[in-house]
Amino acid sequence: MSELLSPKKFLKLTGYQWTCVLYIAVAVFCWQLKYFRHIDNNYLIFRTSFYHFKDHLNLYLLYPKEYYDVYIYGPAFTVFIAPLALMPEGLGFFFWEVGNAAAFLWAINTLPFTNRTKTAILLLCAIEFANSSHYMQFNPIIAAIIILSFTMVRRQKEQYATLFTVFGTLMKIYPIVGVAFFMFSKNKLKYIGWSFIWLVILLCLPAIISGPQFLVQTYKDWFAALTSKNLTNQSLTTGFDWCMMGVTRRLFQDSSIPNWPFLMGGAAVFGAALLRFKQYSSLKFQLQVMCSMLLMVVIFSTASEHPTFIIATAGAVIYMMMQEEPFTPFNIVILVLLLVVTGLGPSDAFPKPARIWMQNYAIKAYVPIIIWFKIAWELLFKDFSNDKLPLKTSTGASE
Repeated sequence: MSELLSPKKFLKLTGYQWTCVLYIAVAVFCWQLKYFRHIDNNYLIFRTSFYHFKDHLNLYLLYPKEYYDVYIYGPAFTVFIAPLALMPEGLGFFFWEVGNAAAFLWAINTLPFTNRTKTAILLLCAIEFANSSHYMQFNPIIAAIIILSFTMVRRQKEQYATLFTVFGTLMKIYPIVGVAFFMFSKNKLKYIGWSFIWLVILLCLPAIISGPQFLVQTYKDWFAALTSKNLTNQSLTTGFDWCMMGVTRRLFQDSSIPNWPFLMGGAAVFGAALLRFKQYSSLKFQLQVMCSMLLMVVIFSTASEHPTFIIATAGAVIYMMMQEEPFTPFNIVILVLLLVVTGLGPSDAFPKPARIWMQNYAIKAYVPIIIWFKIAWELLFKDFSNDKLPLKTSTGASE
C-alpha cells in the first residue's frame, strides 16, 4: 500500500494518476466484456428509455422483446442519457462506462485531501466500483452527485451544488439528501433561489423530448412504479432489500416488518446531528455528515442491491481515511470486512452456497450499517473542534 501511495512517479505518472488510470481501465474492460458478448441489458434499459419516452410509451412497463427487468428512473434521466442514446449503441455504451468512472474520479478529486489520501480512498473503493461497472449501473454517478453537491457548497458555488442535487433527485431519488448541505451554505438565499430555478427548469426540460402532456403522465407513472417497487423489494430471499430494514426482516424471517420505524429513527438521528450548530465550523464534521448521507441512502433503502454499495462504500472509506490515524486495529478489521464481505461477498470469490446464504441474510449490508452507527454516534456526541484532517497544502502538494 505504501508504495502505491508514494508521490514518486512511475512512467511519468504518480500513484494517484495510476489509480485514476485503473478506474478507466476497469470501465473499458467491463464495456468490452459486456458489449461484445451481448450481455449489456442494463445499458439497453437506460438507452431505450429515451426512445420509449420520445414515442410516448410508458417507461415503467415490461418490454421483454427489448430487454428484461424494468426501468425505474425519472423522466429527467431520458434527457441525461439522450446524447449517448443518439450514438451507435457500442459507442454510447463505451461512454456510459467511462463516464461513470470519470464522474466518480472527479468527485473524489474535489475533496479537500492530499493526493495520498485520495489514492487510498480510490483503491479501497475499487472493488465496489468494479461491481457497479460490471452491472453497468448508474451508482458511481449517484455517489459523485452527492459528493459534488457537498464540495460545491463548500466552494460557495451554490448554482452548481443545487444543479447536482435537483437533477440527481429527478433522475433517482437518492441525491435528495444533498438538500441537507443547505445548512452548510454561506449563501442560503442564493441556494434557495438556484434550487427553485433548477427545479422549474429540470421538471419541465424532458418535455422537449415528449411534450408536456405525456411528461405529466410519466411523473404519475414514476410515482406509481416507485411505490410498487418498494413493496416488491421487501422479500426474504431476493437480491434487493439489502438494508437495515431488510437485515431485520431476514433475521426474524418476517417480511411484514415495516420500514417506517427505521426511517424515522434514521431521520431523527440525522436531524439531531444537524442541530449541533456549533460544530458547523469544523470541516471534519461537515465531511462526516456527507459520509453519513452516502451510507444512509443505501442502508435505509429497500432498493439496495449488490452494485448499489459503491455509494455506501465511498462514504465508509472517506470517513476512515480522513481520520488522524486511519489504520487503527478497529479500522483495519472493518476495512478488511468491507473489502472481503461487502465487496466480494456476493461474487464468485465465494462458493455458491456461501453466496446464497449471504443473499438470504443481506450480509453485504452489515459492515456499512456498523460504520454508519459509529459515524452517527460521533456526529451526536463528539467535539470536532480539535480534529485534524489530511488536507492539501497551500500549494496543493500531496503530504
